[in-house]
Amino acid sequence: MCKQYGSTLIHTSTDFVFKGDKPVPLTEDDIAEPINVYGLTKLEGEKAVIESLEKYYTLRTSWLYSEYGNNFVKTMLKLGAERDELKIVADQVGTPTYAMDMAACILQIIFSNMTAYGTYHYSNEGVASWYDFAKAIFDISGTKVKTLPIKTSEYPTRAVRPAYSVMDKTKIKRAFNIEIPYWRDSLITCISKINLS
Repeated sequence: MCKQYGSTLIHTSTDFVFKGDKPVPLTEDDIAEPINVYGLTKLEGEKAVIESLEKYYTLRTSWLYSEYGNNFVKTMLKLGAERDELKIVADQVGTPTYAMDMAACILQIIFSNMTAYGTYHYSNEGVASWYDFAKAIFDISGTKVKTLPIKTSEYPTRAVRPAYSVMDKTKIKRAFNIEIPYWRDSLITCISKINLS
């Protein structure tokens, strides 16, 4: 349909297209090697877009949350209110991303009327583990719950997850002159909105 009508596609993808075994921020030129089915299907989606269109933006993002829907922030607030103690994985590192910041980025791309098509990375600035993220949620919200860091091996899941999936955002910042907020600052904004609802 985009090709038929000459429209530009904005496609969202994920940091999970990467293997996550190198402790350096990942660029758009790094080799994508998914280690789970989710990452593989997202990479296949990226390839399908490239094969089908010239006018597209693929935005890879990570650890999305907002005041809407189900996500890590809202789950932690719920569990923190119900339990005395929580164990949170501390050896998976990435960047929490506020969905409203990503939406603002997408709008900036649309209204720029630029044609710098291709694949870009977008997440908030900074680095955190899931444990760091949870601790920040509890600190900012004033939730009193004992939070213990654990290894991934102590919290088995069906899907293997990348250990390090921090993305380099240099390309998108230069191309569209985008200022990206620090993850904790955006988390404060989100939690304040949740408290008002």
